[in-house]
Amino acid sequence: MPFCELSITSNFTFLTGGSHPEEYMDRAALLGMPAIAIADENSVAGIVRAHTQAREIARWARLRRAADRDPIGPPAPRGLPAPPPSAAIRNAPRLLPAARIVLEDGFSATALPRDRAAWGRLCRMLTVGRRRAPKGSCLLHLQDLLEFGEGLELLLHPCPQALSGPPGAGAWAAQAQQLSRRFAGQVSLLMAPRYDGRDETRFARMAGLASALSLPLVASASPVMHHGARRKLTDVLTAIRTGVRIDRLGRAAQANAEQRLRAQAEMQVIFRRHPRALSEVDRIVSRLGFSLDELRYEYPSEIADGEGPAQRLARLARAGLHWRYPEGASMRVQNLLEHELTLIGKLGYEPYFLTVHDIVAFARSRGILCQGRGSAANSVVCYALGVTSVAPEIGTMVFERFVSEARDEPPDIDVDFEHERREEVIQHIYERYGRHRAGLCATVIHYRGKRAIREVGRAMGLSDDTIAMMSSQVWGWGGAGASDERLHEIGLDPTDRRLRQTLELCAQINGFPRHLSQHVGGFIITEGRLDELVPIENATMEDRTVICWDKDDIDTLGILKVDVLALGMLSCIRKAFALIQSHLGGEYNLANIPQDDQPTYDMLCNADSLGVFQVESRAQMNFLPRMRPRCFYDLVIQVAIIRPGPIQGDMVHPFIRRRNKEEEVSFPSDELGKVLGKTLGVPLFQEQAMQIAIIGAGFSPEEADRLRRSLATFKKHGNVSEFRNRFLRGMADRGYDRDFAERCFSQIEGFGSYGFPESHAASFALLVYVSAWLKCHHPGIFACALLNSQPMGFYAPAQIVRDAREHGVEVRPVSINASFWDNTMEADGKGGLALRLGFRQIKRMQEEDATWITAARGNGYQSLQDLWRRAGTPPKLITTLAEADAFGDLGLSRRDALWQARALLGDKPLPLFARDLDGEGGDEPHVSLPEMTLGEEVVEDYVSMRLTLRAHPMALIRPRLTPVPDPSAKPVPPEVPRLEPRGKVIALPLRNTG
Repeated sequence: MPFCELSITSNFTFLTGGSHPEEYMDRAALLGMPAIAIADENSVAGIVRAHTQAREIARWARLRRAADRDPIGPPAPRGLPAPPPSAAIRNAPRLLPAARIVLEDGFSATALPRDRAAWGRLCRMLTVGRRRAPKGSCLLHLQDLLEFGEGLELLLHPCPQALSGPPGAGAWAAQAQQLSRRFAGQVSLLMAPRYDGRDETRFARMAGLASALSLPLVASASPVMHHGARRKLTDVLTAIRTGVRIDRLGRAAQANAEQRLRAQAEMQVIFRRHPRALSEVDRIVSRLGFSLDELRYEYPSEIADGEGPAQRLARLARAGLHWRYPEGASMRVQNLLEHELTLIGKLGYEPYFLTVHDIVAFARSRGILCQGRGSAANSVVCYALGVTSVAPEIGTMVFERFVSEARDEPPDIDVDFEHERREEVIQHIYERYGRHRAGLCATVIHYRGKRAIREVGRAMGLSDDTIAMMSSQVWGWGGAGASDERLHEIGLDPTDRRLRQTLELCAQINGFPRHLSQHVGGFIITEGRLDELVPIENATMEDRTVICWDKDDIDTLGILKVDVLALGMLSCIRKAFALIQSHLGGEYNLANIPQDDQPTYDMLCNADSLGVFQVESRAQMNFLPRMRPRCFYDLVIQVAIIRPGPIQGDMVHPFIRRRNKEEEVSFPSDELGKVLGKTLGVPLFQEQAMQIAIIGAGFSPEEADRLRRSLATFKKHGNVSEFRNRFLRGMADRGYDRDFAERCFSQIEGFGSYGFPESHAASFALLVYVSAWLKCHHPGIFACALLNSQPMGFYAPAQIVRDAREHGVEVRPVSINASFWDNTMEADGKGGLALRLGFRQIKRMQEEDATWITAARGNGYQSLQDLWRRAGTPPKLITTLAEADAFGDLGLSRRDALWQARALLGDKPLPLFARDLDGEGGDEPHVSLPEMTLGEEVVEDYVSMRLTLRAHPMALIRPRLTPVPDPSAKPVPPEVPRLEPRGKVIALPLRNTG
C-alpha cells in the first residue's frame, strides 16, 4: 500500500500551517497517496473542507474513469512508444479525520478515531479543553486523554528531553507508559525528520525509546505545507504569530523547504533504515474506518405532551390558519397547506418547523417583534405558524423549489428579531436545549486585502507609512496588491526586492484563515449531544458558545441550522407600535397594517424614504421615482433590483424600459418565459438565476447545486467563474443569444458578491411597507422610534430630526424636567403630538444616570443646585447637561448653566454648608454673561448632541455663498462684450534663490 501521511498541520492551526486543507488533498491525489490525515492543534476546524475537496476529487476521478472507458477518437497506432509517466489523476485520496492533542505541559499526540464512537469522544475531549479556556485556547490534561482516549489511535510526539536522556526516564516517558498501559494496541511513537542533518542519530534514539516503551514506530513527514514553494509564507505566518520581523525569526524560521507533503519514494529514502515505521502506517490506516460521511445529524424530535411532531405541526398549522383568516381561508390556501404538510411529512422536517415555531412563540410571549424569511419561510405553513407575516397569496413561489423531495435539501428559515432583545432569545435556546445540545456556528475570518498588507508588511519590516500607502490602494475585500503604475504614483518602487516579495506574499496569504469568530446567529440544535458531533468552545461574548465549523461546513454535512438574526428596523417598528398604542390607541402588528395604502405608495414614488427600511440609500432614492411602486410586489422587486447581481448583469435598465412600455417584453424561450414572466423577462432574483442555469444552460441538479454552493463561498474562494465556459456553452447549444448568456452569467457572478432571493425580498418588502406606512401617517412617532433604536440605518440623528421637522413634526429640545432617557412623544397643546428629545441624544450621557435623574425629579427641579442636591448628580455630569442646553426651561442659558455648574465643588453637597450659617453666608453677586451667538449655539449643539434645532449650519454662511445684490449698484450694460479666453497660461517653477 502506498504511503499515507498521518500528521498534517494545515492553516487551520492558525498562523502556523502554510497550506489550505484543500491543497493537501489535491497534492495527495497527484502524489498517489490513498489517504491523509489533517491533524490541527486541538482542533478539527479544517477537516470538513478537506472532506469536501476529497468528494470533489472523487467526482473528477469517476468522470476520468468513465472517459477512459469510452475514449474519443481512434486508438493509437501500434508500435508507438509508451506515454511518459503521469500524475495519479485517477487517484481519490481518503480523508482520515484527526487532531493533534497538545496538553498543558506540552505533551502532544496525534489522535485518529477508529470509529464513530471514538470521534464523539475526541470531540468531547476538545470541548472540555476549550470550555476551560478563553476563546482561541485549549486547556487539556493527561487525565482528559486517559478519560476520552478509548478508540483513538494515538501517535505520540517525542519531546527533545525524552530523546536526550536515558530511555524510559523523565516525565514524558512516564506519561507515555501510562497511556500505553491504558490503551494497549492504540499507542505508537511518531518518527518524523527535522531535516537538519542529524535525523539518522535522532531516529536511532527514537528506536531505542520505542523499544524501551514497547511501542511501534510510525513514519511521518509532519508537513506544515503541501509544497516547498510555501516556505516563505510559512515563515511570514510565524513572524505574524510571534510578533517579530521576518529577519529576526532566527531558529523559529524554517531551515529549508523540506517540511512538506512527501510521496512514498521520498519517504522510503528518508526511512530506509526503519522500514517497519513505514509498514506500521499501513496497519494503522487499516484500523481507521471512520469517515465524516458517517456523521448522522439528528434534529430534536420536538415531542410535547406525548404528541408526535407530525400531529403537533398539523394541529398548530390548522389552528393558525383560523387565526390568520378569521372569516375562513380560501380553498387554494387550504389546499396549499395540506400539500405542504404532506411534503414536509415525507421528508421528516416537522421538528425543524416546530423548533422555529417555538422560538418565535417565546419571542412573542416576551413582546419581542420578529419576522421570518428564507426559502421555506414564505409558505402557508410558516404564515399559519406566525413565523412570517407575508401572506402566501402575495408571492408566486412554489414550495417544492425550497423543500424538494427530489433534491432532499434541508429547509432554510431565518428569523429576524429586534436587535436590542435578540440576546434574550439566544439565552432561551441555550436554557431549553442545554449547551451540550445547542451552539452557534463559527465564522472563519480570512485574510483579505488591507489586513494582508498590514500584517505581512509589518512582518517584512516595511514602515508604517509605506504600509498605509499600499493599503490605500485596496478597495473592498478583493485583491491584496496594486499595479506597478499605481505604486509609482504613490511614490514606491515596484522593482524593490522587499516590496515585490511583500506583494507576492500578500497574494499568497489572501484567503488564509486568520481566526474563528461566531456566526451572526446560526444555531445548531441536536437531539443528542452536539459535543459528540463537533467540538464546542467559548465565544468572546459572555455566555455564548460556538462550534468550530462554519455554515458552509455544516451545509456539506447536511446539518440543519436555525438562524436567529438581529434587525434594527424591527426594534424601531415595535417601539413605533407601542407609541401609537400609548398615545393614539389601536394595537398594530406586522400583519394588520392597512394594505395597499395609496398615500404610502405616493410617498415612496416621491423618494421620500429617509429612514424607511431598505429603500433609504441614495441609490434606492434615485430609483424609486423611476420604479414608481404601486403594489406590494413592486416593493419586492424594488428591494431586490438595487443589488450587485442585477446591476452587474445590466438587468436594471432593461427592466425599467419594459415596465415603462418603452421596450417590448420578450422571452428567450417559452421555458424561460415561465421563469422570467413575473419580472418582465429580466432575471432579478437568485432563484431565477439558478433556474436559467438548469433550463437554459442544461445544468444537472448536481451541477446547479455546486453552482449554488460556489455562490455562498465566492468571497472566500472566488470559484464561480469555473462554471463560466460550461454555462455559456450550454446556453449556446440551446440557441440562446451570446449577449443574453453573458449578462445572465454576469448576474450570477454578482450574486456571488451579494444576491437576493425572492423569498428574502418578499419578507423585507413587508418591512419596507410597514416602515413607510409609519413614516407616512405617523412621522413624529416614526422619527421618535428611529432615534430610540440607534445606531442603525444610513442616517444620523441630525438628519432624522431635520426630516421630521420638514414633515411638520414639532421637535422640542432636551429638558431637565421633561426629558427621559428615550425620546418621547408629548401633547403639543394643539391636539397633536410633539417629539421631545431624550437624554440619550447627549454625548457621554449614560442610561443609568438619566434613570436616576428622572426618578428623583418629582414635581421638577427648580435650579441647577436643586438637581445637584436632590439627585446627587456629580458636577461633571451637570456640566455635560449644561453643554447640551438641558436647563433652558429653568430660564438658564447654556452659558449661565455652565457658569453655575463650574461653581459646584464636589460630587455631593456637604450638609453643614447646604444652607447659610447664622446669616453669615451671602449670595454671590450676579454675573452678567454675554449671550452666545446663533453660530456658537449651533456649534455647541453639534458638539454635545450631534444635532441642532436652531438652524442648519449652511444657513449661517448662505449669505456669503449667495450674496444679496446691492440695490444701489449700477447694472451692467447689456452691450458689454463677453470675455473670451485668449492665449495660453504657463506656470513656471519658482527659483530657489536662498
